[in-house]
Amino acid sequence: MKHVAIIYGGWSSERTVSLSSGQQMAGAARSAGYRVTEIDATRDLARQLADAKPDAVLNGLHGPWGEDGCVQGLLEIMGLPYSHSGVLASALAMDKLKSKAVYKQAGLDVAEDRRVTRAEAAAVHALKPPYVIKPVNEGSSFGVLIVREGTNSPPQELTGPGWRYGDYLMAEEYIPGRELTVAVLGDHALAVTEITTLRDYYDFDAKYAAGGSQHVIPADLPAHVTKAAMDASLKAHLALGCRGATRSDFRYDEKKDRLVILETNTQPGMTPTSLVPEQAAYMGMSFVDLVAWMIEDTSCQR
Repeated sequence: MKHVAIIYGGWSSERTVSLSSGQQMAGAARSAGYRVTEIDATRDLARQLADAKPDAVLNGLHGPWGEDGCVQGLLEIMGLPYSHSGVLASALAMDKLKSKAVYKQAGLDVAEDRRVTRAEAAAVHALKPPYVIKPVNEGSSFGVLIVREGTNSPPQELTGPGWRYGDYLMAEEYIPGRELTVAVLGDHALAVTEITTLRDYYDFDAKYAAGGSQHVIPADLPAHVTKAAMDASLKAHLALGCRGATRSDFRYDEKKDRLVILETNTQPGMTPTSLVPEQAAYMGMSFVDLVAWMIEDTSCQR
């Protein structure tokens, strides 16, 4: 019986999401017949893994350290096969500016952007409104601010004592339209989901709170847009050098018939409201089968 360590939790802003993802996957892995050790990751993760002595690691961490190549590097050093993408692909995908440079090179449409410091973004508009301010290395929409058209001053939240998302940010052109996402498993794009929400945008609560958003699968789109989104998600996955499961997010501006890729998630959520399990189920793959697929897809790579 294969012994799998499932690492989750950690200390990033996405800890609560990771706890849910990891616990869901642990239950599924046991149902699939694996011996499972659950590990709430600490900064002494190397010792935790050495004590567990697993055959493979299913990575359920989200956000910095768990998703940006750091944990992946540790697992490489320890010689432990692990799920999802390797060191370089994880680091590239987590950095919104660097991943967009890769997308451009691959011929994908991206929004205009500019790298700014927190002080610069709070002092003067980084772009002509409307635009979006995003931390360069965060997920789950943490720290995202939308500057609406007609807004006189830049976002002052950036200078407040509650800001904890770093000093380097990306100002990005606001793309109006529909929120789309596509999961990739291995070298196959699964489906296109449209996400709708009554909130201002697809923020943390819209993503994870019950009833926070509605998922339409398959998205009701013109055939050429569905194909373009499926093709673009796989192209992004391959261009970044990803492995295993990823999910790429898009905005589709119907007025301009423009499909813009926003980001690729190398550690997509596995919570009860998550999109990848939903797309897998649409394609006939149960959650237990999905988790088993990720475990069997583990390997070491550089």
